[in-house]
Amino acid sequence: MEEEIKTIEKNKRWELVDRPQDKEIIGVKWVYKTKFNHDGSIQKHKAKLVAKGYSQQSSIDYNETFAPVARLDTIRALVALAAQKKWRIYQLDVKSAFQNGELEEEIYVEQPQGFIKQRGEDKALKLKKYRLKQAPQAWNSCIDKYFINAGFRRSKSKPTLYTKTQGNCDILIVSLHVDDLIYTGNNEEIIQEFKKDMMKTFEMSDLG
Repeated sequence: MEEEIKTIEKNKRWELVDRPQDKEIIGVKWVYKTKFNHDGSIQKHKAKLVAKGYSQQSSIDYNETFAPVARLDTIRALVALAAQKKWRIYQLDVKSAFQNGELEEEIYVEQPQGFIKQRGEDKALKLKKYRLKQAPQAWNSCIDKYFINAGFRRSKSKPTLYTKTQGNCDILIVSLHVDDLIYTGNNEEIIQEFKKDMMKTFEMSDLG
């Protein structure tokens, strides 16, 4: 839990402010999750601090919530292509992905129990980036903007599939599934440059 709070504060995803008189303060809670590898073994345990999104009101606290998710057949097709071409497959996990998208709405939450600031007990937290109902859409907009600015093209039929070509034959293909990126290509130098830039831009776990 301490690691989660440190990550939030390190990335300036909220700020301590006086409680607004004209805004509802949303509660928060801890959610615990076990993440598994593709072979079923345990990868890691996670503790996530989330806002109680059920208290948010549509058109007041949020507008858009939808974000596309990679279809299983898209991932299978990418894996099959890599196997056919004998390309290596890589995977990156974005830490706290839903906290990377900038919120358009003005949202306030309570301070989490056990982490209330001394001499600031009566204050609230104003969110800048956080996992609320609109967080998936905000994150998708954020990562989509990154890919487009980096020279990728988004597939029209598969909106979570991005490709980048360089020269006449070099290609990098990335499939995005929420906070997991599976990618492959035929140029190791381009692949490593992509990984380096991703890990510089976002907090990532390199899953190989």
